[in-house]
Amino acid sequence: MTGALFETAFVLAAPFWLLMIFLPNRAFTARVAASPLTVLPVLAVYLVMALPVLPELWTAVSSPDIDTFRDLTALSNGAGAVWAQVIAWDLLLGQWMFLESRRLGISPYVVGPLLVLTILLSPFGLLLFLVLRAARLRGTRPGRGLPGRAERVTADR
Repeated sequence: MTGALFETAFVLAAPFWLLMIFLPNRAFTARVAASPLTVLPVLAVYLVMALPVLPELWTAVSSPDIDTFRDLTALSNGAGAVWAQVIAWDLLLGQWMFLESRRLGISPYVVGPLLVLTILLSPFGLLLFLVLRAARLRGTRPGRGLPGRAERVTADR
């Protein structure tokens, strides 16, 4: 059962990733990506896997060290719970990247591969997206789309 739950965590997130990567210009995709509720099914898997190892999980997060974490992930439910947590957070991260890229007018042809990289190695995908985002924000000046820094500060007052 644990192996099936482990695999189910990604299967539950995959449809949302597929929408953002292959149907990025659909209004439905933007509505789905704007919802934090997409992670609820994955979090349900997390709870099912985390509850049986809650004492070990608590020890690993309340007094973190490498040996305690290794002990947690040596348990099949412990590794599965960590995996489901990673899948849920990666999905939320991917949704933010998707929505932020739309706000900034970054092409879906550029963002799609970054989302794939985020699925596989989220820190690398996020780092590249942040570099792209910074370049996009730096290249945007007042009167050319997004408001410049001075206009944003003035608008906030």
